[in-house]
Amino acid sequence: MSQPVRKRGRWRPQLDRPALVALLFGLAGVGYRLVLTLRTVPVSNSDEATFGLAALHIAQGRELPVFLYGQRYMGMLESYLAAPLIAAAGPSWPLLRLPLVLLYALFLWLIHRLTRRTCSPWFAAFVVGLLALGGERVVRDQLTVVGGRPEVKVAVLVMLLVVVGLARGTVRHRRLAVGLFGLLAGVAVWSDWLIVPYLGAAGLALLWVARRELLGWAGALLLAGFAVGVAPMIRDNLVAPPGEDSLSVLQEISTKAGPPPSWSRRLDGGLLEGVPLAAGLCPVDGCTRGQEWFGLLYPVLLAVAAALAVVAYRRAAGGPAGRRVGPVVHLALVVGAALTLLSYVRSPLAATSPLDNARYLSVLQLSLPAVLWPLWLAAVACWRGTVGALGRLAGALATAVLAALAATTLVVTVLFAATGTTASRIEERQARELADRLRADGPREVYGDYWTCNRLIFNTDESVVCAVLDGDLTPGQNRYPAYWRQVGRADRPGYVLPAGSTAERRLRGLLGDRADAALRAEVGGYRVYHPETPVRPWR
Repeated sequence: MSQPVRKRGRWRPQLDRPALVALLFGLAGVGYRLVLTLRTVPVSNSDEATFGLAALHIAQGRELPVFLYGQRYMGMLESYLAAPLIAAAGPSWPLLRLPLVLLYALFLWLIHRLTRRTCSPWFAAFVVGLLALGGERVVRDQLTVVGGRPEVKVAVLVMLLVVVGLARGTVRHRRLAVGLFGLLAGVAVWSDWLIVPYLGAAGLALLWVARRELLGWAGALLLAGFAVGVAPMIRDNLVAPPGEDSLSVLQEISTKAGPPPSWSRRLDGGLLEGVPLAAGLCPVDGCTRGQEWFGLLYPVLLAVAAALAVVAYRRAAGGPAGRRVGPVVHLALVVGAALTLLSYVRSPLAATSPLDNARYLSVLQLSLPAVLWPLWLAAVACWRGTVGALGRLAGALATAVLAALAATTLVVTVLFAATGTTASRIEERQARELADRLRADGPREVYGDYWTCNRLIFNTDESVVCAVLDGDLTPGQNRYPAYWRQVGRADRPGYVLPAGSTAERRLRGLLGDRADAALRAEVGGYRVYHPETPVRPWR
């Protein structure tokens, strides 16, 4: 990326033109996301607030959670990263999200470094340029604290760079590097199980490059590092009540759906909707038929990338490992993407709710260099005139695909930045108005729906405590039971319900003639009721 240049007795790095372009793209991408973070765009929600409340509890020394409250399989690393900031300045959405901006910046730097070392400098700059863009679906995965994906992508990139360094002999402390590989793998497993396909592929790459070393101290350090990284998860699962360990919870989630959808519906939702959404080619509300082309092309690109990596590896056969490590890394990225996509398409969620669940494909960003590398090679060969007529035709098509990919991503990003942030800012302002109203005038113990409660608690720094009810005013998903118990002990709890919702109509029916007298305020689309006597129909 840079070369040291001696000037006036000091060594300074000098960026070549591709590295400078990549740096400018990266700064633009980080700056764009920093502005969104400061404006709390995308909009916050109660899932994210649960991570924020966990960060608050960590900062105060009240809790040391391993998994998300009420969800014993999602690691809490993002809460631990935010805890020092929350401790210093109190609950704040920008502070909660700031570590993810830093993780994104680290992700760009690492993927540029890996791409430059295994492909070419200008292609690395192109990849950074694509990843600097991002519509709502992409930035929501990158900036909202909902667990797992930002940190595990960084972990995989460091692991693959360790493989490259070991193959090329640029790693000074090889055993420690292997130990770091194991530590990152363990942390990634604890943080988000979705990354397991990539971890398996990276592990095979490590086995290829250091199979003899792994029989000695390097292998011991690998296992020790993995054990340390995954230790929080193992300990929590050992003490978990029966049926609440991670494997049982995941199995329950995967089997609670109804009859499995047809494979055609799964492929349609997984490939035609999920892949373009995860790549940032569609707005968050779905893809038009004209935007689904990348989903159809993606499996083809995976197959071509795998074939190209195999050919490149065979051509370098007999040479040093440093010449063959590029194709090995590309194969690892292709395998990781293929297994991730296959796992997603097998899930009923790919068919029943593709818009909500396309976030599970955000890890496919890791494979972007391997997937697009064949297109780049064909385009460069065409423009350099080093191929025949058929090669020029293939190169022209590859150029068109790359240009369409960049242009579509840019358009979606500009549209979101220009018009798509308004609704988020309005909703965020209304949530803040509701929190300010309750913090100032009460009531301080309230019942509400799931998407209201934890966000309200976070916005008020726990000065207002909310317990979750469903639409029938019966106990809902209360992730942190202490809140439910506190509101349950209140002599005169309030009710904060979306205006016109099923829950509000149910409450008014139970209050009868007292409903209008119990209504205290209407703020930001919510109605606040404070009846003289509590309404608890589940008792």
